[in-house]
Amino acid sequence: MRDFLPDDIPGLTGNIKILIMEENTKYYEVYEENLQREILKMCTSLGMLDGTLLASEDIDQKWKEWAPEYIAEALPEVNSYPDFAIACAGYAGMAVAKWWDEDWGRHHGEKYEKLHGARGFDDMDEHIVQNILGLSLDSAEAKQLVNILLCCAQKAVTFIRHEHIEAQTVKAFHIFARTVKVMYKTGAAIQLRRLGYKFHKVALDRGGMKPLN
Repeated sequence: MRDFLPDDIPGLTGNIKILIMEENTKYYEVYEENLQREILKMCTSLGMLDGTLLASEDIDQKWKEWAPEYIAEALPEVNSYPDFAIACAGYAGMAVAKWWDEDWGRHHGEKYEKLHGARGFDDMDEHIVQNILGLSLDSAEAKQLVNILLCCAQKAVTFIRHEHIEAQTVKAFHIFARTVKVMYKTGAAIQLRRLGYKFHKVALDRGGMKPLN
């Protein structure tokens, strides 16, 4: 059975259609939150994060710009190469975090194609590691990053399978979109941590903001 949209169902009033759409949105939000929490927990246990998802509004906004192009390239690869199709979003997040730290004024307008390697999407991972992050593919650091993003992607694939979603449905599309969003944000957080960024709680008072110990 395919995943129906409200417009597919005859006799529904406008209010009922809105309720169905809101219910679907809530389902995807809960899925995303659960996946992000589990991947954050795993990255923290492996020493790649410190229990907090480091983020920047600029970096998040770049995903909104790139997501349609990324999904269009990655989705056809899911059946044959699910880990790769999902993991590459993490590499994309790392690339943007690197540019954000380096010179966002110069890099904020980078096009999605800048992530492509010589073979386009097929070697995006190696291109980002080598040519954007500046790491030798044989280095211990590069291997560590490849390993953690693979572990994250495998965790995500397991999450997707637990949802028992029929392929090529609206639901499958939205779950994939939420999954690669989580991977992108995770990759960005890992790179920000590598660059030395840390999360600091702040307290607001009449004198402004100050760090909490």
